[in-house]
Amino acid sequence: MTAYGAYEPVIGLEVHAQLLTRTKAFCGCATSFGDPPNTHTCPVCLGLPGALPVLNAEAVSLAVRASLALGCSLQARSVFARKNYFYPDLPKGYQISQYDLPLALSGVLDIEVDGTPRRVGIRRIHMEEDAGKNLHGIGDESVVDLNRAGTPLIEIVSEPDLRSGPEAAEYLRRLREVLMFTGVNDGNLEQGSFRCDANVSIRKVGETRLGTRVELKNINSFKFVADAIDVEIRRQVNLVERGERVRQQTRGYSAEKRESYLLRDKESESDYRYFPEPDLPPLVLEEAHVESIRSALPELPVAKRARWALELGLTAYATGVLGAHPAIARFFDEARALYPDAVKLANFVQSEVLRDVTTTGLTASFPVTPAQVAEILRLVDAGTISGKQAKELYAAVAGTDHAPADIVRERGMAVLGDVSAIEAIARGVMEANPKQVASYRAGKTALLGFFVGQIMKQTKGSADPATVNAVLVRLLGEGSEA
Repeated sequence: MTAYGAYEPVIGLEVHAQLLTRTKAFCGCATSFGDPPNTHTCPVCLGLPGALPVLNAEAVSLAVRASLALGCSLQARSVFARKNYFYPDLPKGYQISQYDLPLALSGVLDIEVDGTPRRVGIRRIHMEEDAGKNLHGIGDESVVDLNRAGTPLIEIVSEPDLRSGPEAAEYLRRLREVLMFTGVNDGNLEQGSFRCDANVSIRKVGETRLGTRVELKNINSFKFVADAIDVEIRRQVNLVERGERVRQQTRGYSAEKRESYLLRDKESESDYRYFPEPDLPPLVLEEAHVESIRSALPELPVAKRARWALELGLTAYATGVLGAHPAIARFFDEARALYPDAVKLANFVQSEVLRDVTTTGLTASFPVTPAQVAEILRLVDAGTISGKQAKELYAAVAGTDHAPADIVRERGMAVLGDVSAIEAIARGVMEANPKQVASYRAGKTALLGFFVGQIMKQTKGSADPATVNAVLVRLLGEGSEA
């Protein structure tokens, strides 16, 4: 039995990831997001008569990089095809894609859900161009923005190896990480540069034959993917339990209503009337070019987190936080090259730095530099400032190019460790609080914290805590002996 009774879900995902090129797949129009509608178009991406596509070489290199990072077997020869369908956002009446001879086959992606590792197969990766964007609800009309038409994509098609919504969401998280860390895709779900279609079917537990699949289109958050799949599985189970048939459909998902809704009956592959694109020759990969891309692959996020845990002693939580975004991982690595205590550094970055970090695509805005963080921690290690003062110093340095040591000198933040000076302050605190002194000497030693706090308050946190404790224990103890 499963969470769905006698039925087992079977789920495969199709991820469309925009390749990070400056120009479109087959023309020189810009791929920038958010510009005025229909300002990045030309005869090629509009499909005007006589316009001929020219393949973007950088798009090919990025697609190859993604394929290698996902363990795929690259096809030495792949072919572009015309996928024919007619929607307002597809000006040519067809999409240039790949069909029976895709770029890459047979990859894998390892995931872990609730402590259980899973290996998900990747059936294929192929290159294609994006369609435009329909905008509905503009008054009583719908309009079309064709800036996105022709943007280079890869479609990553998984094997039907997933069995739940949470597994699908985790697969997407890990896939997005790989694409971001390799610089292939910016992972922006809100802008649609990373989006997912889910193919969902059910079958009786123990059966091997696949059921009728329903496609859930363009879900743009990991949570909604998990929710939409769960809702669709339950819809299909209810249909079958009532003796009805699951129809092959394309459906959307309403997060507000928590229900899927019919968009259209699903086209079959024959409906698209694929045939080789006559204006593009076969794509032939040179082995030397592939090997140059392979040799330049960065360390992938799973391997990076495992290395941090093994070599640096970081916790799983720390590696997950610091390894969640390529810019944050890079910041940590650069700081660690300047400051060797990885655990102390990881704690400081997590507790102080990351709350002020904003990420946009593959970039991140940091309030401090790795060098400033390393210097703050070295000042703590040297006893120049206290751990508490490190937070104050961080706030003073954030958003500036000042050296932390200069701020310490200018503000007189150096730790007060002179015994005689601390003793004088301690005596003043004791004289001002005779009742607490008497209580301490009567056995309420927990009041030591009160005296420490008073001294730290008077010294604005600059007194050395160890020295303060030693002086107080001695002074308060002298009185009790008398």
